[in-house]
Amino acid sequence: MGMNQPLREIARRLRAGSLTAAALRREAAANLESSEARLGAYKTVTVEVAEAAAARADAAFARGQDRGVLQGIPVSVKDIYGVPGVPIFAGSPRELPARWQAPGPLVACLLAQDAVVMGKTHTVEFAFGALGLNDHWPTPRNPWDAAVARVPGGSSSGAGVSLCQGSALIALGSDTSGSVRIPAALTGNVGYKPTIGRWSTAGITPLSLIFDTPGVLARTVDDAMLAAAEMERHFGRTQAGIGGASLSSALRIGIPESFFWDDCDAGISEPVRGALAELERAGHRLVPLRFPEAALAFEIFKAGGTAGAELLAFLRHELPEWVETLDRNVSARMNAAAEVSAVEFLGRRMSLERWSREARAHFEHVDVIATPTTAQSPPAFTELSSWEDYRPRNLKMARNTSIANLLQLAAITLPVGLDALRLPVGLQVMASHGRDDFLFAAAGAFEAVLGTGSQRIGFPPGLAPR
Repeated sequence: MGMNQPLREIARRLRAGSLTAAALRREAAANLESSEARLGAYKTVTVEVAEAAAARADAAFARGQDRGVLQGIPVSVKDIYGVPGVPIFAGSPRELPARWQAPGPLVACLLAQDAVVMGKTHTVEFAFGALGLNDHWPTPRNPWDAAVARVPGGSSSGAGVSLCQGSALIALGSDTSGSVRIPAALTGNVGYKPTIGRWSTAGITPLSLIFDTPGVLARTVDDAMLAAAEMERHFGRTQAGIGGASLSSALRIGIPESFFWDDCDAGISEPVRGALAELERAGHRLVPLRFPEAALAFEIFKAGGTAGAELLAFLRHELPEWVETLDRNVSARMNAAAEVSAVEFLGRRMSLERWSREARAHFEHVDVIATPTTAQSPPAFTELSSWEDYRPRNLKMARNTSIANLLQLAAITLPVGLDALRLPVGLQVMASHGRDDFLFAAAGAFEAVLGTGSQRIGFPPGLAPR
């Protein structure tokens, strides 16, 4: 079996000839087929694309050609990325014009390395939602609850599910206020959000030109680091890139005294604090931290931030026919946010820029900041039938993760426990602007102490390795 092994080992076996990309693709496809009817991770399954990529990867291996770590590796791609020849819907009820299939740098990296694209995963319409709901298409089901249909987290709603079902080893998502880290945390995976601007958003249907960033979901920190390092090399960043940092001493872990811990659902704060205590026993230092910029920034987010106005401007300019058919929750959020004046919009930007600069000063006294990734357990679908039910839960789900976007920090989540409902809980680690290499070094050190997700919390019901 290949799909249950670490990415580093799978890459070694592919090069040694003890595993083929074709066999790995067949295993991923079998895993998809056995669980997709129940979980619904994918909007589009690309059988022929995957078969052709696996064949090319094996042929290249046979010729001694090594195109990169992702060669022959099954991946899933959020359906806001352009993939040539594959329909793109961006969560909307109809296919976007063909020009949106043009690949940006991340998909180009996958194609250049003959990664095996298994399909396009479901997303909240135009990536504007933290829970994962979509009026137009079936919402993927969180695989950790076999009895109750619960949200998988959004907006990259199918990404984490694809990892759990074993149809992909790496999932591409995007993150504007937590859309990589939330679904990663709620499905027991790792999710990495780069510093804004580090990775190009070309080839991705936009939500916010200010805060959008691509991101990677994976099963372990090491898997995510290997994939991210390949993206870095594709961007031409060979010095001080991902994987280039190492730790020379124990870490100073900043623990905010409030905000991130407020009003957490039952069983969320306990495993996070327990994990932090384990890190302290391993020699790392926990440092109480006042972080007032977080609450200030979130007040702007609660008032609508900037994304709603940005989305409406984009749709009116590029896809005007799509405005009238928007998902009801997306439409309600967008229209409420779009009522702000230009003066208010620019004032929000100026305030966030100032608080972002002030927040970086905290990293003179701590190396990273650690919090619960989300304050909320994944709600059941039945709890979200109205706007009045949806809005507070959506806000709470994005509360902790949105801060890294608003204050321009790099962030990653890793699974550390199960909540009172026996659903995954994530530990969010944030590093200063531009210190993505150090963030991975810290997260890797934490995972070495705490164990990987499968070691620490096991597997979703019915999806344990066969």
